[in-house]
Amino acid sequence: MGEVSAEEPEQRETRAEPGEPVIATHALTKRYRGGQLAVDGLDLTVPAGSVFGFLGPNGSGKTTTIRMLMGLIEPTSGTARVLGQPMPRATRAVLPHVGALIEGPALYGFLSGRDNLIRYDSADPAADPRTRRVRVASALDRVGLTAAAGKKAKAYSLGMKQRLGLAAALLQPRRLLVLDEPTNGLDPQGMREIRALVRELASDGTTVFLSSHLLDEIAQVCTHAAVMAQGRLITQGPVAELSAGARGRLVVTTPDPAEAARILKEQGVADVVVTDDRVMGEPPDRDLAEVNAALVTAGVRVRGFMVERASLEDAFVALTGEGFDVAG
Repeated sequence: MGEVSAEEPEQRETRAEPGEPVIATHALTKRYRGGQLAVDGLDLTVPAGSVFGFLGPNGSGKTTTIRMLMGLIEPTSGTARVLGQPMPRATRAVLPHVGALIEGPALYGFLSGRDNLIRYDSADPAADPRTRRVRVASALDRVGLTAAAGKKAKAYSLGMKQRLGLAAALLQPRRLLVLDEPTNGLDPQGMREIRALVRELASDGTTVFLSSHLLDEIAQVCTHAAVMAQGRLITQGPVAELSAGARGRLVVTTPDPAEAARILKEQGVADVVVTDDRVMGEPPDRDLAEVNAALVTAGVRVRGFMVERASLEDAFVALTGEGFDVAG
């Protein structure tokens, strides 16, 4: 009984208030000794129960942010709260409720997958040794590694190592799972497996914070996202709203593409691109019926005239001014 009551204050201490974000930062900043500003005044809000995509090109400050959130490095200024508690001050109270896979899993190559997990679990002071084997078997099953559990980790593929790292993060029930580029280096099948696992975890009520430089990853699994570029937050919010905020592209199908392109430019259509019988561009701020009428008046044979809905890729390229990897 004594042991249970000793843990209760810690449980209460990390129980966020209803509606309180799982992660919240204010003006979070990290400047390294050489003067490099890695993270610049970050205000981030991660709602409870979300699958939150932290998106940006490599070098945009994502991993530095995660290391501050996990209490691994001190911020230069600003604040970070995880599960309602200040980090890094409350690291010891918060981290037992957080599973993390940062910069790839640290594995012992000479040990089997199962023995790696046993070692991880035995290093957790809160883990009951009597139920260790059951926990390890369950975690291996969850990531699809039961058949390879007896194989040495050095013989694992990169995808298997990533899944074993995820299994280590899932040995205990977690309120928050932090994954830094979880599909890095995986083949398409491995990517699909990790994405399916993330969806499953989210459906169980775990908040998942997933950093990635891949737009497809964010579009397919995330409910919310934030976009980083050069250490600064560009935007954040529900994924559906982010893509809705970008303007679509005007697409005209015609056997007269050269003439259509000339007329569209006159009508204020920007970034006109011609491919075979399609002419595309950014719609002007005017009634599109007038643009269509101008084409017809000029003798252009219009077979199709539509605005394609903006994709997440369109939104992020427009926001950051630079491209992202779409699928790796």
